[in-house]
Parts: sequence; C-alpha cells; structure tokens
Amino acid sequence: MGASVVLLEGHKMGGDCLNYGCVPSKALIAAGKQAYAMSHTGDLGVKAVKADVDFAAAKDHVRRVIETIEPVDSQERFEGFGVNVIREFGKFISPTEVQAGDTIIQARRFIVATGSGPFVPPIPGLEDVDVYTNENIFDLRTRPEHLIIVGGGPIGMEMAQAHLRLGCKVTVIEGAKAMGKDDPEMAAIVLDSLRAEGVEIIEDAQATKISGSKGAKSKVTVHTPKGDFTGSHLLMAVGRKVNVENLHLDKADVKWGRGGVEVGADLRSVSNKKVYAVGDAAGGLQFTHVAGYHAGVVIRSMLFGLPSKQRTDHIPWATYTDPELVQVGLTEAQAKEKFGGNVEVVRFPYHENDRAIAEGKTTGLIKVMVIKGKPVGASIVGAMAGELIGMWAMAIANKMKMSAIAATVLPYPTISEINKRAAGAYFTPRLFESPMVKRVVGLVQRWLP
Repeated sequence: MGASVVLLEGHKMGGDCLNYGCVPSKALIAAGKQAYAMSHTGDLGVKAVKADVDFAAAKDHVRRVIETIEPVDSQERFEGFGVNVIREFGKFISPTEVQAGDTIIQARRFIVATGSGPFVPPIPGLEDVDVYTNENIFDLRTRPEHLIIVGGGPIGMEMAQAHLRLGCKVTVIEGAKAMGKDDPEMAAIVLDSLRAEGVEIIEDAQATKISGSKGAKSKVTVHTPKGDFTGSHLLMAVGRKVNVENLHLDKADVKWGRGGVEVGADLRSVSNKKVYAVGDAAGGLQFTHVAGYHAGVVIRSMLFGLPSKQRTDHIPWATYTDPELVQVGLTEAQAKEKFGGNVEVVRFPYHENDRAIAEGKTTGLIKVMVIKGKPVGASIVGAMAGELIGMWAMAIANKMKMSAIAATVLPYPTISEINKRAAGAYFTPRLFESPMVKRVVGLVQRWLP
C-alpha cells in the first residue's frame, strides 16, 4: 500500500506456527490419522490391517509439509514485496528507535509481533533429563517407547493421540482437569475417545518432581501426588510464555508484563502510542488466526488513520484431536452466567446426520447458545468440526440471526447440515409446538380456496 516497511526476524521466518506449531503438528496428526484408519475400518466392509508405521518417514512428511509452505513466509518473498528484511533480533533503544545487530531503525510506528514459546515450569529435577517441547519434538526421529506428556491442554492432547496412533505408549499428566478450558460436556467426549484408544490420562496430578537421566536409553519419572509415572521420553506442554522479555521495552516507555505488551482495544501500547502489539504479544488469545486478524486491525489504523478496534466474541478456536473440538463465542456456562435464563441452548447430535451415519463418524454434537434469535456462541465436537465452525464464526461476526442459518440451502448429504439442523432445532418449538401457530394454520386451511 506504499508504506516503507522494515521486518526484523532473528530466528526462522514463519515463526512458531510454521516451524514448531500449527503446521508440523497437523502434519503429524494426519500421519497418525492414516495409521488409525487402516486398523479401524469399522463396519464398512473393508478388512482392517495393522499399520506398518515408519516413525522417521512420518517425520519426513512433517518436514516436507513445512518446506512446501516455507516459500510463503520466506525472506525472498517479502523482499519481493519491497520489504527491507533484516535477519537479526530487535531491541528498543529509545521510544522511537530499535536496534537490530549493527543497524538502528528509526520509525513512526512499530509492531511487536514476537509470538510466544513453550513455558517450562521450574520442576525440581527437570535439568537432569532430556526435555522435549513443541520446539524440538518434531525433530525426534526415533519412536518413543513411552511418551510422558505433562499438560493436558490442546497441545498435550493433540500430541498424545498422534503419538499413540504412530505406535507409542502415551501417558498424559495434568495438574487440574484435562482440557479444562473447554466446555466440560464436549471435552468429555474427546477424553473418552482418547482413553478408548489407549491414552492414559491422569488428572489432578501436579508434577512435583522429575527424576531420570539423559541419553539414548534414558528413563524419566514424573512424581505426582497420585503416584509416579515412568516413561522413555518427556514432553512438556503446560502452556506458553510471550516473547517480550528481551525487547528492552522499558527503554521505549512501553508497559508490559508476563502476558505481553499492555495494549488497548486498538492494540496500541497504553504508554507509547507509536508501538502496537499483535498476536500472542498482545496478551490475548494465542492463535495464528488471531494474529492475522490483529494485522487487519492495526493496518487500518496505521496506514489510513482510521479508528479500529479488536473484538474477541467472534474468534473461533479448535483442538485437532479426533474427534475435533471447536468453539466460537460463549460456551454454555459463559452464556448462562452472562445472560441467565434468557439464553437458549439448541443441540443436534452427529448420529442423526445422514452423512455422518454413512461415514461411520457418528460421535459428537453441536450446541448453539442463542439470545433473542442471534447466536452468541457455538460448541462443536465431532468429525470436521473445525470446518463446521466457520458458519457460526461468520454469523456471530456479522450479527446474523438464526433464521439466516435456517434459510441456507446446503447440499445433501453433508456434515455441514448439522449446522442447519441446529438452527432448525431453535425454530422447532416455535413452529410445531405453538398453539398460536396451530390455530393460524387451522384458520388458513379452513378458509383457503
């Protein structure tokens, strides 16, 4: 759009998502899903066979996926746009200057988009064992005999199922409740599925100590109040820490904390209006698509001088287990807390969807929270849930009514009909259980020529 832009990157272009997060994890999940499908053909008339998993080859697949996407985020591509790319870490030296290596950049506006990295808590004994995080687990080419995962959130559960399906024994240790930030009813469906496959999930078991040794034949033991759990490899998946500590933000008069840069709804620093923060660095939801959304918010302000603020009520997020679990807007509990008895919760199960029946993927359901005819939240667990949530994200973002979903004609048979049937469930009592509607229909039928 004509602005002069300098991009600083001290590590890998594409950041965490491309190299250590969304992309490699989904590639590994895809390999695990293929292995599972071969040995679990259900009642479709196809004989199941034991998958011959080559763990190193699965990691080759992960690497190929990254390499295929890399050009989109490459230095060459951005330099082709006219961006001045400097491959150095940046740090503020004043409210209007950043230093990257030997280069000092003075600018009218700065965007902090440094993302986050894995948080490794100071558990006693952790320094004595080999510790894996999302930053190095995808480099492991030898299949773990028994993977111990500390942390039962989305990352922990995705990696647990993927590694189990690729031939590993897996134990997940969670200090509170596994998938505790999700709707409990929906999370229970996922956890039941993972346990049925063989993932051992230990809840309310805070890791108090780690013991073991390093090396190829090492063993690691996680000590908890519920007992000790020993495996061959340890993956820490307890959360994320924002990458802002080394930016010298204090020299730029930028307020910050453990959650990132302190920003207003316009994503500008509350203390230095020349500085913006987006994505994880802005201290909110930690998703790649949120960072992309934030980019649109700040571009409107920085390039055109127009008022622009972020909102979060329309942001979806997904956990790519099998079945998938996705959410946009308010959960059932959040909606009831905010709106009390005014909220209506409509539901529709997967096992009544014809395509799900045909595919043998009938585990799951959708719940939509509705206020005065408008959806304020949707929760979906089941096959392709990540694809289904888009309709509800659009509806909430544009303040659409349930009637807009109900009026949409969808091809039959598709999983997406679940969305339409959920909207239909909202109108069912109004159309088929209303005495007033029945009286009106009776009168019309009596007098209609």
